[in-house]
This record gives sequence, C-alpha cells and structure tokens, in this order.
Amino acid sequence: MEDWYLEYHIHKNRPGLLGDVASLLGMLSINILTVSGVEDKNRGFLLQTDDRQKIPALRSMLRKVENITVTALRQPTLIDRLALRHGVFIQRECSEENTKTYKFTRDQLGILVDFLGELLKKEGNQVIGIRGMPRVGKTESVVAASVYANKRWSFVSSTLLRQTIRYRLEEDEMATENMVYIIDGIVSTLRSNEQHHSLVREIMRLDAPKVIEHPDIFVRETEFGWEHFDRIIELRHNPDEEISYQMITTGFSSFDIS
Repeated sequence: MEDWYLEYHIHKNRPGLLGDVASLLGMLSINILTVSGVEDKNRGFLLQTDDRQKIPALRSMLRKVENITVTALRQPTLIDRLALRHGVFIQRECSEENTKTYKFTRDQLGILVDFLGELLKKEGNQVIGIRGMPRVGKTESVVAASVYANKRWSFVSSTLLRQTIRYRLEEDEMATENMVYIIDGIVSTLRSNEQHHSLVREIMRLDAPKVIEHPDIFVRETEFGWEHFDRIIELRHNPDEEISYQMITTGFSSFDIS
C-alpha cells in the first residue's frame, strides 16, 4: 500500500463538492485516510492505494470536476502531512537560489515545533539555522521540538535565562546519540573566547543535529558558510516584520538578544 497526497483549490464551494470527490475515490477503491481543509480555499487528502496506476486515472477524472483545480497529487512530504494536521501551509522561499528557507510567525509555533521536531528525529548530522528578532520564541521552539523528538538538548551558548557560554561538555553530552546541540550565533562568535570557539568547531564535526540561532552572524564571523546548513527557519512576530542584524557589529555588542 502506498500513501498519496491530494490537494485542490476550491473556486466555488458548492453543496456536494466534497461528496463528488469522495465518490470518485470510492469508484477507484482509493482509501481516504485523512481529509482536512487547508487555509481558506484548499482541501487536502491523505490517500492510500495498492495500485499506483490508479493515480493517473484519478488525476484525469478530477479534471472533470467543476469548481476545483488540482494543485498537488503526489506521494506525501513532511510538509504535506503537517498541512493536513494543522490546516496551514508552511511558507517556503521559492527563489531558485534559496530553496531551504521556511517561514513561520509566532502564532504558528505549534506547527513550527512539529516541523522542527520531525527534522530532529532524523539520525546523523544536520545543521539548522533559525532567524528571528528578540523574544519571538526561537529557543523555546527548539527546546520544545527536542522534547517532541524525544532527544536531549545541550546549550553550547544561549541567552534563554542568562548568558551561557560553555567551554567544555560533559562526557555524556558528547555521546551524540539522541542529542541536539543549540548554539547562539551571536554569543558564540562575539561574546566568547578561543576556548569556546574550539568547542564549537568540535561540535560542528559531530554526527548529530545542531540548531544555530542567528545564523547570519555565525556565517559572517566563522569559517562556516551557508553550504553547511541543511535548512533555515525564519520566525517573526508577524509576516511583515523585518529580521535585521544591522545593530550587530564585529566585536562585543550590547544588543539585547534575550
């Protein structure tokens, strides 16, 4: 059995529209596992079939259904499953040169935690950057996502409760299985010393997930580049908020990043 994701845009939500689509799926013996409204004018389905040849037939039949346009018919991605769960699309940067940036607002912390938590469940090395202005919920989201992924977290540097700068980790913290390392890019590069920098380099070589807050400063002030990042998450108070680091200059800064 294979899972498939169907999504369509509704031009006119007439009575019986959902029933028409369900009838087509029933005629093809395609099971509906989940159905959900996604934002205002879209509906998504998680489907299951034992014959993938039925999918082209379904696509053709759906073209005949009035008042809808199919926007997706594919095997489900993590983003598809989260859209069904939360009824919200995860916004993604669509430019050709930037395909790994995902955008959230503070009222979407639930879907952010689920998204980041699913990423942190993966084994092996990955580096995730998270951008955002002060007090938007960056660190709290990373901690909650670590709990979701059933993993321990270690603050290498942070300003969550007070400024934290680590110079060594305990032996059990260096056991990478089920660990997530959290690094504040500003604290680690502008408010620490070479001993801490050496620890950061060592952690970056570990085969475990790292989440780096303020990745722009981290890239600017270290030998690591954007190619080392697997994904970038942007978190804003509202969609129009500008994430700016103009007040952060090389060397010690009094910018309040708590």
